Formats: sequence, C-alpha cells, structure tokens
Amino acid sequence: MHPNSAFRPKQDDLAELLVREIGFAAIFAGTPDGPRVAHTPVVLSDDRATLRFHLARGNALTRHLDGTTALAVVQGPDAYVSASWYAEADQVPTWNYVAIEMEGAVRRIDDNALVALLDTLSADHEARAGANPPWTRAKMNPALFGRMTGAITGFEMRIAAWRPTIKLSQNKPADERERVAAGVEATGHGALAQLMRHLGGDRGNA
Repeated sequence: MHPNSAFRPKQDDLAELLVREIGFAAIFAGTPDGPRVAHTPVVLSDDRATLRFHLARGNALTRHLDGTTALAVVQGPDAYVSASWYAEADQVPTWNYVAIEMEGAVRRIDDNALVALLDTLSADHEARAGANPPWTRAKMNPALFGRMTGAITGFEMRIAAWRPTIKLSQNKPADERERVAAGVEATGHGALAQLMRHLGGDRGNA
C-alpha cells in the first residue's frame, strides 16, 4: 500500500467495486520452496468478508494454501506519468495505478462449494460477455465436467485486512490532474485516464 494517505479511497465500497469489476487476482503465499504466486478469477462475497477462487491441483501453491495466510492482489490499469506533462516546475516522473490488497486466512472448500463457485463465475462473466444464450455447465457431459473439476481445488480467503491504493494524481491540483489524464490517454491508457477523471478528485481522496 502506498504510504501517502491521499491514495487510499475514503469510500468503503470503492475497493469492493474494483475487485468485483476486475474479478481477477494474484494470490501470494509462502511455501517450503519459497514465495509463490498464482493468478486466478475471484468471487467476492456479498458481505465483502470472503474471497473465493480455484487453482489447478498441480499449481505450486495448491497443496500449501489450506490453513495458511495469503495475500490477494487485484490490479487495475496503470501508466507512466511524465514530469513533462506538469505545468508546475521541479516535478519528477511517477506511476499512476490501481491495486487492491486483501490479506487473510485461507481454507479449502468442498466439492459442492467449488461447483457453486464455478457456477457464479460463469454466470457473472457470461452476462458481461453478452453471451446469448449464456454458457452453463448443463451444456457439458456431466462425467467430463466432473473430471475437469477434479483437476482443480477451490479455496476461500477470510479477509482480515483490506489495503487499497488508488493512485490517480489526487495529490495534484485539478488542472495538473487533467494534464496528466490527457497525457496517459494520449499514450494509449484510456482506462486509467477515465478513472483519473472520475475518481482522482475529492471522491478518491482519503
């Protein structure tokens, strides 16, 4: 988490919204073989207390996660910020970015909960994709689906700490923020520019 409190959102629901919208995380944990990371789609519970995800059984983290403490990181858009974009003198280059960290104890979930997780994931993302009709597991041979789910393991993290960083030039005056937004947009980072314009002012400040 960035040490400048200006980059921590004051709205409790902003970090939650970004996790739901992005829906993909890196899961970090220590193992006897050293630190490892896995990348996976995630589902945040309605009460924002738990994060569910699944990993391949052969993943280097899978056999070590149950009962350990892990860190989940959801990253949004990011871009380099040139100091030449500022009107104010004596500035340095920086990087604007969105990152949500969640820490907590992880437990393995049973097969029924894993299937429910997969159903939720597919329903959410099929709707976003505009698939008509949407894919469901009812379209699969049940035996084949069972073999495929047998190759993965589901987990639930009980979130003990949220550490969001929404670094969108909130520490700069409005005119400087707009110059930076225009700069990152011109370099092909339109999503970050849009976030800067919507979240980089008072709404995003701590």
